[in-house]
Amino acid sequence: MRLGIDIGGTKTAAVAIGADGELSDQVRMPTGFGAEAVVATAIRTVERMTALAGVGASAFTSIGIGIPGAVDNATGRVEHAVNLGLEGLDLGPRLADRLGVEVRIENDVKAAALGAHHLLGVADGIRVSSMAYLNLGTGLAAGVVLDGRLLRGGHGVAGEIGHIPVDPAGVRCGCGQRGCLETLASGLAIARTWPTASEHPARELFAAAEAGDARAQAVREEFLTGVASAVRLLALTVDVDTVVIGGGLAALGEPLLVGTRRILNRWADESAFIASIGLAARVQVIPFGFPAAAVGAALVGEHQWLKSSS
Repeated sequence: MRLGIDIGGTKTAAVAIGADGELSDQVRMPTGFGAEAVVATAIRTVERMTALAGVGASAFTSIGIGIPGAVDNATGRVEHAVNLGLEGLDLGPRLADRLGVEVRIENDVKAAALGAHHLLGVADGIRVSSMAYLNLGTGLAAGVVLDGRLLRGGHGVAGEIGHIPVDPAGVRCGCGQRGCLETLASGLAIARTWPTASEHPARELFAAAEAGDARAQAVREEFLTGVASAVRLLALTVDVDTVVIGGGLAALGEPLLVGTRRILNRWADESAFIASIGLAARVQVIPFGFPAAAVGAALVGEHQWLKSSS
């Protein structure tokens, strides 16, 4: 049995995966803020999972954690996880000392890419050779799996497509550049272009657009164009077979998928080259509620995922 933990800014989710690849026990709890609180949250999560499974931590063949920030997967150190109050934490070694077993650490989006890749294999009964996971949350980023290997790049930033400028005259991004893809297709982008007191701005935006609100339709179109641009970028740079949209905004579900495919099909009508690569058929949205980052974290500890492409 393998254990995966997804430590997010507000909540932590964990899942155990059996030898057959199926999910078994799952746990959710609040995430603490700051280094000591994050370590304590991880320990409590492992304790809860071991209690549910009726085994000790050493019974898990692998323990992995997905976490935001810059992660050195070789040393288990996390840097710049601002939303967790972490500027530097040797999370892997700290947990290994407490639990008595090795703990692998991976960036949460890259872990989610592994989780989505696993889901495709289980659903289709085949090993998917190449896939990109497009994470639409507060920001925008991607994780790429090529030939069964997680793509990290030479400096660990492979997949950070949210900070590719696509509009030199656009708004300034949090990274300091102007017109980044993240300024068009992300939760922050929707919050800026569709200000509201709603707890779910994206859902309100899509509902208003569907009801005929002209301004909402314009904002939704800009957002969907950004998402379609991200799909096109991933397909043209790494030529993956499938782009799976995940993250918090994936909860929009079918309207998000239909809208993104509509724009991709429009571009195909305008370009024989784009038409030839069949972008619309290569994109899908991850099923609602699937714990991609936790599932991927469980796989991080496995030998094949320790390999990476650069």
